[in-house]
Amino acid sequence: MSPRKANGIGTRRETPLHAALKRWCAGPEAAFEVMVDGYVVDVVEGGELIEIQTRSFAHIKRKLSALVEAHPVRLVHPIPRERWIVRLPPDGRGAPARRRSPKRGDYPQLFAELVSFPALMRHPNFCLHVVLTQEEEIRRFDGNRSWRRRGWKTEDRRLLGVVDQRLFTTPDDLAALLPAGLTGPFTVTELAEALGQPRRLAGQMAYCLRELGVLRVAGKRGRAHLYERP
Repeated sequence: MSPRKANGIGTRRETPLHAALKRWCAGPEAAFEVMVDGYVVDVVEGGELIEIQTRSFAHIKRKLSALVEAHPVRLVHPIPRERWIVRLPPDGRGAPARRRSPKRGDYPQLFAELVSFPALMRHPNFCLHVVLTQEEEIRRFDGNRSWRRRGWKTEDRRLLGVVDQRLFTTPDDLAALLPAGLTGPFTVTELAEALGQPRRLAGQMAYCLRELGVLRVAGKRGRAHLYERP
């Protein structure tokens, strides 16, 4: 099925971050919001379909799985390397409060989302384009929010800049994110320590790489599985 314009469908609830990344990754010949095989695609350029996904990959699993069967697809995903938290005044008066978050994102965090469809990385028509960004996170007070945010709700994310980017086209590209110091069999806990990341993320990374054949289970140490490269 040939692409056709989608008449703005898909932009009605578009976030500022999503819109900014669309402009950032599109070239001079790009077309926006194009209907392809029954799906609205963010950007089409030179025969390539470009999708921007700022949050959960689970929402686009079906869409991507269908599109890659007939088209080259690039999924663009931002990870905030630097983030500034902007809190709007609860009473609507005065200036917003702005502070820099101590958290710094990095490429391994892509596995928190890729866990939704790791096998797609084997498809020759699919690639994952991860960009490390500088962002503002806009928060508004909402008394119904969870205690962790003390009543504050994230309203928007705004792109300030792109500080680095990396294209992952094969499982081996993802394997390059494994810490060089892990030469022998290792546990998820040891992987987390080597990465400097939470154990949950290390577990997601181990799962994805195992599904892709980059890692295999090599026995156990106590109750913990040991992983190694084939």
